[in-house]
Amino acid sequence: MTASPDPQSAARADGTSGSVRVTTLHSITRLAPEHESQVVVAASHGGVYAGFCAAQGRVRAVIFNDAGVGRESAGIGSLAWLDRLGIAAATADSLTCRIGDGDDMLACGIVSFVNDTAAALGCSAGQTVARCSAMMRAAAPSALPVPALAEARHVVRGAGEAPAVVVLDSVSLVEPADAGAIVVTASHGGLLGGDPASAIKVAALAAVYCDAGFGKDRAGVSRRPALDDRGIAAVTVSAQSARIGDGRSVFADGVVSCVNETATGAGVALGDGVRDFVAKMTLASRR
Repeated sequence: MTASPDPQSAARADGTSGSVRVTTLHSITRLAPEHESQVVVAASHGGVYAGFCAAQGRVRAVIFNDAGVGRESAGIGSLAWLDRLGIAAATADSLTCRIGDGDDMLACGIVSFVNDTAAALGCSAGQTVARCSAMMRAAAPSALPVPALAEARHVVRGAGEAPAVVVLDSVSLVEPADAGAIVVTASHGGLLGGDPASAIKVAALAAVYCDAGFGKDRAGVSRRPALDDRGIAAVTVSAQSARIGDGRSVFADGVVSCVNETATGAGVALGDGVRDFVAKMTLASRR
């Protein structure tokens, strides 16, 4: 059995110990070629779509945020999915570290769940993220092909009947043409690294996110005030009401848990369904 590396030397974000680095990212969607075969602490939710991104990026191992676990355990759905590819994966308890902040995850996170591949390396719930990520350096990279996911972008209402309504598994899938649209995403509602510009890439009319169980410092809903500053109505839905990482679930079943001031001005209220939100924002846009 391969000996585990010293956690103290391996857990640094700059990854200077040995050829296998431990790197922090505020989002798994920011993977780059240099992250291949490295251990990544990514402050994304741990849903299947995030796992797909990690596998596509050929990481050696990955730790996500459990996003409050949520409906049907969607916040940790990547763990079993990555097990099938032989990729070690774990999640950090969202109450111990800020979702959207990879550095805080590495510094403060406590592991909540691990998959079987990670458990075989000695990783377990209750460890610090620093220790778990260090142990993951001993993982063998997976060479298995990454299965395709179902289409992650759905147009509910096209631009011909303004405002358009698009449903996305991840806010990273927003396109320039989505400016002025109602964008329903299954991403968490946290700013990436606290950067207001990360809230959404386009001047949407309105946006929906998942609250990721709110989490440490209410990081899971921190995009809302940043979008107020841009005049974009924004809400989060309860992680218990819809599957994080699954846009269709958010659109069909999401129940509003937080509302920004712009959305409140359009009549949106706590407890609304996402379809109610879309209807109210559509009416407000046509006045």
